[in-house]
Amino acid sequence: MTPVTSRFDCQDAADREAGLEAAKIALSEKQCIVLPTDTVYGIGADAFSPQAVATLLAAKGRGRSMPPPVLIPRPETLDGLASSVPDSARALAERFWPGALTLILQAQPSLSWDLGETKGTVALRMPDDEIALALLREAGPLAVSSANRTGQVAATNADDAENQLGEVVAVYLADGERPRDGEALPSTIVDFTAATPAVVRQGAIALETLRQVVPELLAEGEEATVAEAAEPTETAADESEQS
Repeated sequence: MTPVTSRFDCQDAADREAGLEAAKIALSEKQCIVLPTDTVYGIGADAFSPQAVATLLAAKGRGRSMPPPVLIPRPETLDGLASSVPDSARALAERFWPGALTLILQAQPSLSWDLGETKGTVALRMPDDEIALALLREAGPLAVSSANRTGQVAATNADDAENQLGEVVAVYLADGERPRDGEALPSTIVDFTAATPAVVRQGAIALETLRQVVPELLAEGEEATVAEAAEPTETAADESEQS
């Protein structure tokens, strides 16, 4: 049976409720959806379904070496998905979540998921977007990557996303342009899996702003001391990832 693609205008209250319900059902059936976030539009899948994540990666034309980050509905979800969370990571989450900050942490080893070649890490973010958070509260954590084919410009509206991804996506949630104001910058990614936390992608939140909370934070490409150095993860290696 060929999947049917549906689109909902979330600027209409009734259509928004219908769209959220349709997206929730599609996710439960291991299908992909497109949703607005505070940065750009994203393609999302159930983070706990290897089949759904594989579909997401295939839709983007991406391999397992570039695993997607996971969006969560509330800060408390952090401890359910990550282990040994440093106090400095909690401080950044408290200050900048919801918002354009992604934290790379050690994943809970007991979780039965397969996001790709993560080397035991997970990249987590709580988006500052009403529709995204409403869906996350209903559906749970989602693997979400920018809604575009790899190498193409990230979608800033549902039309852009649909033109690139087409019928591989079951549900499109449309809600105007993203971001609502300003330039479409990706989230800033901070890696907490080494002895000294480091920014591995500059984005919407400046390093100087982050250092007001975590002064020891290394800049992108800045060398740690020999004692602090650790092998970089592949989770945050994708510079084109916008979500």
